[in-house]
Formats: sequence, C-alpha cells, structure tokens
Amino acid sequence: MLYWALVFLVVALIAGFLGFGGVASASAGIAQILFVIFLVLFVVAMVARALRGRAP
Repeated sequence: MLYWALVFLVVALIAGFLGFGGVASASAGIAQILFVIFLVLFVVAMVARALRGRAP
C-alpha cells in the first residue's frame, strides 16, 4: 500500500510539473488517503504485536 501511495505521489508531482492541475490534485488526494490507511494499519499491527508478546 505504501508503494501505491508513492506511485500516486510521483504521478501528482509529474502532472503538477506539466501543468495538469486536475490530475495532480486527484493523484495527490489518493496518495494522501493511501498513506493514512497505511499508517493506521501499521499502528494496529504494532499494537497487536506488542499485546501478543513473544511466542513461546
């Protein structure tokens, strides 16, 4: 998921550089949403691992 967030960020940067404002805005929005979802899933996984502890 982080990979896709970075892909959309690169697309947004290239589109913004070339002057395609609508495409750049949409790609940046998608990248932002995917990054937030990635962070939430990462934190949930870290908390679950901390609560579970070490396996015997």
